[in-house]
Amino acid sequence: MSFLAPLFLIGAAAIALPIVFHLIRRTTRERMPFSSLMFLAPTPPRVTRQSRLENIFLLILRCLVLCLLALGFARPFFKKPQPTNRQSDNGKKIVLLLDTSASMRRGNLWPMARAKAEEILGNATASDQVAVFTFDRQARQLVGFEQWASMNPGERVSLTAQRIKEISPGWYATHLGTAIITAAETFDEKANPQQTFGPRQIVLIGDLQEGSHLEELQGYEWPRGIELIIEPIKAKRTTNSGLQFVMDADESTQPNTETSARIRVLNSADAQREQFQIRWEGVSGTDPMDVYVPPGQGRIFQSPKLGPGVIGERLILTGDDEDFDNKVYLLQTKADNISVLYLGNEMDNDPAQPLYYLKRAFQQTRRQVVQIIPRRVDAPFTSAEVQTAHFMIVTESLPEEQIKTVEQFLKDGKTVLFAMKESSAAQTIARLSGSQNLTAEEAPAARYAMLGEISFDHPLFMPFADPRFSDFTKIHFWKHRRINTDKIAGARILARFDSDHSTALVEIPVGKGALLVLSSGWHPADSQLALSSKFVPLLYAMLEQSGGLKSQRSQYWVGDEVTLNSTNSPATFSISKPDGSTIALAKGEKFGQTDLPGIYTVTSEEAPFRFAVNLDPAESKTAPMPIEELERFGVPLKKERLIETAKQREQKQQQLLAAELEKQQQLWRWLIVATLLILIAETWLAGWLTRRGAAAAAQA
Repeated sequence: MSFLAPLFLIGAAAIALPIVFHLIRRTTRERMPFSSLMFLAPTPPRVTRQSRLENIFLLILRCLVLCLLALGFARPFFKKPQPTNRQSDNGKKIVLLLDTSASMRRGNLWPMARAKAEEILGNATASDQVAVFTFDRQARQLVGFEQWASMNPGERVSLTAQRIKEISPGWYATHLGTAIITAAETFDEKANPQQTFGPRQIVLIGDLQEGSHLEELQGYEWPRGIELIIEPIKAKRTTNSGLQFVMDADESTQPNTETSARIRVLNSADAQREQFQIRWEGVSGTDPMDVYVPPGQGRIFQSPKLGPGVIGERLILTGDDEDFDNKVYLLQTKADNISVLYLGNEMDNDPAQPLYYLKRAFQQTRRQVVQIIPRRVDAPFTSAEVQTAHFMIVTESLPEEQIKTVEQFLKDGKTVLFAMKESSAAQTIARLSGSQNLTAEEAPAARYAMLGEISFDHPLFMPFADPRFSDFTKIHFWKHRRINTDKIAGARILARFDSDHSTALVEIPVGKGALLVLSSGWHPADSQLALSSKFVPLLYAMLEQSGGLKSQRSQYWVGDEVTLNSTNSPATFSISKPDGSTIALAKGEKFGQTDLPGIYTVTSEEAPFRFAVNLDPAESKTAPMPIEELERFGVPLKKERLIETAKQREQKQQQLLAAELEKQQQLWRWLIVATLLILIAETWLAGWLTRRGAAAAAQA
């Protein structure tokens, strides 16, 4: 016989109470009248060796009641052999997700995560199937189900643990949503339809910090039968402050002025420190800047000022508990000079002419300096001006020599905008487009015309495709020219007027370039285009199509792809990473190995340039993420822990089996019934003995 709650058997020790009560000699309750006792000394009754047990059978009944009650509460049951459960042979399928993001570089988080992973692997049975994935910005398979099955069962744990020891946390951000989806889609039961498995579980080992990206889980339909078990790793020190670069710091309208970069200091909510210092690393003669950031807040500061001619590229935050996110790499941005060649006869200070509005349309920024180079159509210009020009705008009819220059400009793959101020310019357009007998005429003077049909799928108008920006009806055209575009090979009409359906803007391919013909001007005599909010973005779209907007970014986050711009034909890039390694890259390829924060140097046939890579700001949010965030996205979480030893699993299984047997047998009910019967017998016997003693005393 076994017991489900054996601790209740201790209650059987209460049988000593009736025995003690039976051994105690009580003072008689009978009183006998007597004379005065004032001359006698009171003497208590003496307990002699004649104290002995009386009414043995009554004592046995009372002790038996207590023993039966203790047995009943202990819930006894009889063990019996159980048939082997064949379904238990179907082991579990486990996907182990191991966080290797930048936040895992803190303290001893990674050794703890590795130890927990080895513990989970060690508790896997021979029938279990295990796959191991590491994740940061994306999930990577370390050991697959097929590899696990192909290993010797006695060596699976050691081989997999050895692979885990060979990796370490990197510098990428934590995209937890992507990792969980990848793990859920790893369970492919269609591969072995004849083989059945038990539970399917995803075991997540990581610090689960607030900066984890979960947006990928939005709208994801979680598969049935897959549970997520979380094994969180907690750092000894949860406080952290991070230094971040504010990426939009290059929107200044003063490109030639070196302004301080904007940086952000983020302090955790449970931080004990509020005072920090920011200083330049490797720069002598500069004082650190004291900053104050209350717990749970982030504040933006200007970087410490440098002396004249002094260049600083690394900022350090001091006074923090964790230093993995306390460094920011900065590079002084150099504006690109973009030249636009303008062929027209008007003055740039005449508000009635197109050039006046064109010069005010292109704003100078820290990235770009757009320079308008006006030239009269009858004045020669140098070949260097044509070669360095990124975009060309023509508003007048051109002589033969200028036409040849513009043709070559188009054949080189650049864009020319021809704004027709007069219908006589059709001859120049015909020469440039290679069309014969192209004519144009002034449209009849009406009230005004508007753009009625616009190709929003073209790159020029794609920025206006959103319904919030697609309204062009507020732009009135007082004059325009009718162009016969049917005779132009490959012409694509991008916009038409609503009044007569004539062409407003047409694109004509010439060589590798494109000739854009606008049948009206943007000056006040022709239209309101220059006064519209659509004018500036439309010009920038044309400049981008011509290849003028190819400025190289100087700031990236870890993991970003870098597009290397080059104007020369075949070119090979050599990229030096912060760790000293060098990577060769062909022209047109994207560089995606930005896996380290620091300064990258690119050398090619052109002048070398550099760009900086910094840690994702979200990694500084190291406070534990509420588990409810995952449940909000529909991820089913399993509350119990996965890690348990073989002995613990065996004990748990025996307890479940014992509870099932006890529930089936329910012996405690019979013990309670027996206890009630004995109590009835004890009550009757005690009453009978009392009555018999009273009768004997009366006869005496």
